[in-house]
Amino acid sequence: MKIKNTLIYIVMAFIGVIFLFPLLWSVVSSLKPEAEIMNYPPKWIADFTFINYKSVLAQYPYTGWMMNSLIITVLSTLFVLVLTTPAAYAFGRLNFKGKKVIFTLIVSMLLIPIQAYIVPLFLLVSELKLLNTFAALILVAGANVISVYILTSFFKGIPNELEEAARIDGCKDFGIFWKVMLPLTKPAVSTVTILMFISNWNNFLWPMIAIRANALKPLTVGIAQFMGGANSTAQFQYGTSLAAACMAIIPSVIVFLSLQRYFVEGITNSGIKG
Repeated sequence: MKIKNTLIYIVMAFIGVIFLFPLLWSVVSSLKPEAEIMNYPPKWIADFTFINYKSVLAQYPYTGWMMNSLIITVLSTLFVLVLTTPAAYAFGRLNFKGKKVIFTLIVSMLLIPIQAYIVPLFLLVSELKLLNTFAALILVAGANVISVYILTSFFKGIPNELEEAARIDGCKDFGIFWKVMLPLTKPAVSTVTILMFISNWNNFLWPMIAIRANALKPLTVGIAQFMGGANSTAQFQYGTSLAAACMAIIPSVIVFLSLQRYFVEGITNSGIKG
């Protein structure tokens, strides 16, 4: 048994190194002078410098992009939780006509990529006069199917005895949801928060289309459109681009590390085990 466990840990460590290698190489390369990044054979140890990070902060409105992304991501994540939590409770705990059909239709939307409906979505947002506003991103993010699915599965797994005891004490449906069910969903809510934060933080296609004003662009769009000579004939600058990308992942890492103790429990109890 010990040999088996040791082999499992070795395999897991090897897989972990494979996944971490690109990130580690990006961090190391971002600390190299531009001339050394593309050297062959590559070297891990070099004359480390923070010049790339200084260039990003000095030459581009990076802090403004990051602030825009933080505002959009935090508000979008909260909006998703406010909408999907009561919806998931209704699907998971209540009985009403057409519930299975409606839930099946909602879940089937996972099969439709955003590229399939981005044109009518753009026309709708344009008619509502929401283009070039954060609302165009936040409102669209609220219609999130995976959050409904995760939370619904979690609500279904809560023992019926808790709900029955609450009804005996005189609680109605909203009271059961607010006082009994919601406090028990912390693992699932944490899971959804992590997934939605990372998804909204990394969102690129729709923000690039919906936001045209430079002052309102989120970080992903700003990095893609303005860094590394993308809008000019200048030579691509790997150092500044890697430095910008490394700084961009910091908020996602902070959110994940803050909520990771609930993440595994939320995934396990929500029925989406790998």
